[in-house]
Amino acid sequence: MSDAAPRRSKEQVVDALHDVAAEMHNRMQRGDPPRMTLPVRSKSNITFDNRLGVFKYGKKKTVRDATSLGSARQLLRTLHITEFIEEMIDSGKSSTLREMYYISEGWGHGKFGSQNESNNLAEDLEIVTKCLREDFKLRPEEDGARIIGNITVEEMNRRGDWMRINCRDDVGDSGYGVPYNVEKEKLRFIEEDIDFVMAIETGGMFDRLVENGFDEESRCALVHLKGQPARSTRRIMKRMSDEWKKPVVVFADCDPWSFRIFASIAYGAIKTAHISEYLATKEATYLGITADDILAYDLPSDDLTKQDLNALTAELSDPRFSTGWWQEQIQLMQEIGKKAEQQSLAKYGLDFVTDTYLPEKLGALGITY
Repeated sequence: MSDAAPRRSKEQVVDALHDVAAEMHNRMQRGDPPRMTLPVRSKSNITFDNRLGVFKYGKKKTVRDATSLGSARQLLRTLHITEFIEEMIDSGKSSTLREMYYISEGWGHGKFGSQNESNNLAEDLEIVTKCLREDFKLRPEEDGARIIGNITVEEMNRRGDWMRINCRDDVGDSGYGVPYNVEKEKLRFIEEDIDFVMAIETGGMFDRLVENGFDEESRCALVHLKGQPARSTRRIMKRMSDEWKKPVVVFADCDPWSFRIFASIAYGAIKTAHISEYLATKEATYLGITADDILAYDLPSDDLTKQDLNALTAELSDPRFSTGWWQEQIQLMQEIGKKAEQQSLAKYGLDFVTDTYLPEKLGALGITY
């Protein structure tokens, strides 16, 4: 599904779900076992599309049919979910993925054995129907991002009214809370007075920049990622990049896991390979903390663990880190054997990050204020 693809109407979503059931029904009428065809959802069938710059599923397919008990149970669960989703669409309700897992307790042989099973089946339906989880009215448990900055949006509230919100003047220090659905039928972009978007990994650093007034001083929107960013967080950043043509920079800890946070923003993640073009902000740039910074700013650091070293080695062959710059940074980390947190910049005082570090790093990227 590309970002340019139109969103499905309620009727189209229901029709797509009916098509899943119809395939099974038609085969049964012919005397054949019901089945559903899916891409193989393993790492071996996921490739990096160099033209698009994102992860995509390959051509390998798997058939889930009723010739085994396990597959028959999955098909039964699929039919239960399609019925459940249609009921929510008809009634204007939504549910969390966790609620769907518990609701399955009433599905007899179709009930799920674990939360992971129900999450994966919801993703299977996204792939087969070419609809989105948001179209199904399914919500994640985790919150989306928090945003502070001089941007104005309109969000539709539960009564169906549009609320106009400035993400600097109409919110407290915690910022604007991004909803799980950030598509145009739920969230409209109205106007902006910013030069760039800064995505921040940790809550402590987000709060530091807010307290120091960095969003106003540098004319930017600050986005707290809350660690590995939720789908809605990645999607809203892509919208700001595409619709407002704003540069997106990522400010994270210097460790292999934070590098993967950046990669999920810029190139997509394996788990969401079927919608990478919809979520990935290919123009995003990694700002820091880098291995160079540990040395240049003499930052307090910790020794790399065995797990860290293994992750760095894996990243050297990851196509998302294939550029010369990333290869140099990863190899330098391996050489010095150190990692550092964003908040290690506090070694030089609470204002160092906004007065010195960020102006220098942003200036190197051509962003001045």
